[in-house]
Amino acid sequence: MDHKTLRSLVKQHGTPLFVVDHKELRKNYALFRKHFPRVQVYYAVKVNSDPAIVETFYNEGSSFDVASMQEFHTVHELIAHLPTKQRQDFIWNRIIYANPIKPNETLQELDQYKPLVTFDNHEEVKKIAKHSPRAGLALRLRVPNTGSMVELSSKFGALPGEAVELIAYAHEHKLVVEGISFHVGSQCTNPQNFIQSLHLSASIFAEAKSKGFNLTLLDIGGGFPAAYDDSVPALSSLAKTINSELNRLFPKTIEILAEPGRFLVASAGTAVSKIIGKAIRSGKLCYYVDDGVYHTYSGIIFDHCVYHMKSFKKGATQLCAVFGPTCDALDTISLAEQLPDLELGELLYTDNIGAYSAASSTHFNGFPPAKVVHVNR
Repeated sequence: MDHKTLRSLVKQHGTPLFVVDHKELRKNYALFRKHFPRVQVYYAVKVNSDPAIVETFYNEGSSFDVASMQEFHTVHELIAHLPTKQRQDFIWNRIIYANPIKPNETLQELDQYKPLVTFDNHEEVKKIAKHSPRAGLALRLRVPNTGSMVELSSKFGALPGEAVELIAYAHEHKLVVEGISFHVGSQCTNPQNFIQSLHLSASIFAEAKSKGFNLTLLDIGGGFPAAYDDSVPALSSLAKTINSELNRLFPKTIEILAEPGRFLVASAGTAVSKIIGKAIRSGKLCYYVDDGVYHTYSGIIFDHCVYHMKSFKKGATQLCAVFGPTCDALDTISLAEQLPDLELGELLYTDNIGAYSAASSTHFNGFPPAKVVHVNR
């Protein structure tokens, strides 16, 4: 977003402010489709579940990866106007419940929709068979997460060596395993994670076929990186590597899914905050702003992300610290930002903050989240 637009929005709405640019959302979606023509996009709703963002991707033709019933209902509300048959077909073909561990109550509610769900262990098979027997299954595989900003393999995924046994176990419980899913870790800048995961999946497809199980679906998960800095490989380069292996290892009859989230929304979000305090501590200039890690900057804590504060004002800079508004010392945005000498009431902003940010805001210490404003809808 340009400075003039951001200032105008602040004048209209005040701070803290979280601005979502829907033109950027559509651009990112089109770019992903261009570079992965064989892959159906299932937007990972958890990355930013704002209904307006979900609606934009829905209108672009996206499918959806949901991990809770709240996320499911956010998508379902968009398709509620469809005739019952079309609505059921949409849920089966364009929503995957990709949380491998699900409460019994969730499975009971999902069963009416005949959903596609993931699993990775024997107990989950028994739960699904009892509470959601009409579900189709995708086996979540444990794969390398080396070099990813947030690894997921320690929490989810069946070992490759037990994959076919789990498929057979599901079959014994009168369930149908449609295919394999994996996740290489969030913000994956190591293409080898994808390559190794595709090779593992292909070997399981072959072993399953030899045992009489015909898999028809491959979900290559998320992890597609946002361009936070110049060290992040271009999507075109990553896509060239992945597409080459997909086409070599998997026939055209295999349906390929992906669950991008961060790549689609990170660059579409901008946070604007106001300086509400200023002090010199141990010789360092410290700014206090009206947004923080309990709000839009929550990704600093749980997403291991580094966000940079920028000033609308030009001039000589110095090393500064930036803190959020709460009384908790954890509420630290940065201890090493290069910023000019600014006055109380002046503005700072952060771009590329659309993913895992405002979606996790709280009301801790009585401070409300940033106001969300959508532009270019």
